[in-house]
Amino acid sequence: MRTTVGIIGGGPSGLLLARLLHRAGIDSVVLESRDRSYVEQRQRAGILEQATVDALRAAGAGERLDREGIVHDGIELRYGRRAHRVDFPSLAGGRRVWVYAQTEVVKDLIALQLAEGGPLFFGAEVHAVEGADTGQPVIRYTHEGREQTLTCDYVVGCDGFHGVARNAVPEQVRATYERTYPYSWLGILAEAPPVHDELIYAHSDRGFALASMRSPQVSRLYLQVPNGTDPADWSDERIWDELDARFALDADPEWRLKRGPVTAKSVLPMRSSVTEPMRYGRVFLAGDAAHIVPPTGAKGLNLAAADVIVLARAFGRWRSSGSVELLDAYSDTCLRRVWRAEHFSYFMTTTLHTDPAQSGFDTRLQLSQLDRIATSPHAAAELAENYTGLPLD
Repeated sequence: MRTTVGIIGGGPSGLLLARLLHRAGIDSVVLESRDRSYVEQRQRAGILEQATVDALRAAGAGERLDREGIVHDGIELRYGRRAHRVDFPSLAGGRRVWVYAQTEVVKDLIALQLAEGGPLFFGAEVHAVEGADTGQPVIRYTHEGREQTLTCDYVVGCDGFHGVARNAVPEQVRATYERTYPYSWLGILAEAPPVHDELIYAHSDRGFALASMRSPQVSRLYLQVPNGTDPADWSDERIWDELDARFALDADPEWRLKRGPVTAKSVLPMRSSVTEPMRYGRVFLAGDAAHIVPPTGAKGLNLAAADVIVLARAFGRWRSSGSVELLDAYSDTCLRRVWRAEHFSYFMTTTLHTDPAQSGFDTRLQLSQLDRIATSPHAAAELAENYTGLPLD
């Protein structure tokens, strides 16, 4: 089989790229190792930046998002048992964010791809990418028990940090920069209405907490826990009690979360990683294949979307004019945005979490920074601009 762009990975970035290429008249094939049910159910991000929403709309995937997505114009910071709201539109040129789960984005994009787009193969396990530095790279994969090959003009790896595409970039060319954090998140899904109409980020001497949502009936909540925590060690009651303690306010001592049945519980380690370059020969890396951020800044899915938006524009230029200028610039273009998002995610993570080894001095610095955001329009605007996403241009 042959195609113009072979896409490894049927998550949101691979599917969005396939959709954008289809709209531009460029054929592609998507190879996803998991089955459709798994891909549509894996829980990941839930916050979409303005640019991501705009791209989904432009791709024809915005109808259900506009109907069911929850628009957020700010977040609430809690620290020192006080609350402060950061208003996004007034600080970030009108930009805002949407709560719309990655599972729903994926469902929308899969439905469109199967109805209108090029081939999308589930259960297609990719073994290798060969000839990355030639004019016709080849993807070797197994599908329905048969060894097959896909010959491409270009290959895009959207298959994550442990995927095959990264290995197409030779070790002597590839550099990976990483940071691990001394804490994890214990996350739950609960059949309980959100206690607040926007996200709450809480810094406390007991550790970080986040109150988010998936819908008006489902809450998504997180607690900072030690690395290696077994979620089975945390009963539902213990989780709810700890969340209430970390969100506590002096001004409203009766404030409590709305409790309900916990339907899912997991522990998420925290790390940062960037692989450079994001392109070798005719192989491009996008999303988690090139970079990982801690979830505190809500950047993972949005960075992946930004990568493929840039790449789709570059392929569009190549198809219309034959120019490879934007393709050649892809890695440098994306990495500027990636490192900005990495820094913002690091800032949010280290400002809001309690390092097990931190001193009282460190804690006072965190509180000082949060006070700065609450009292300075310039500091608040810096947070708002980064959270809602810097313009793609």
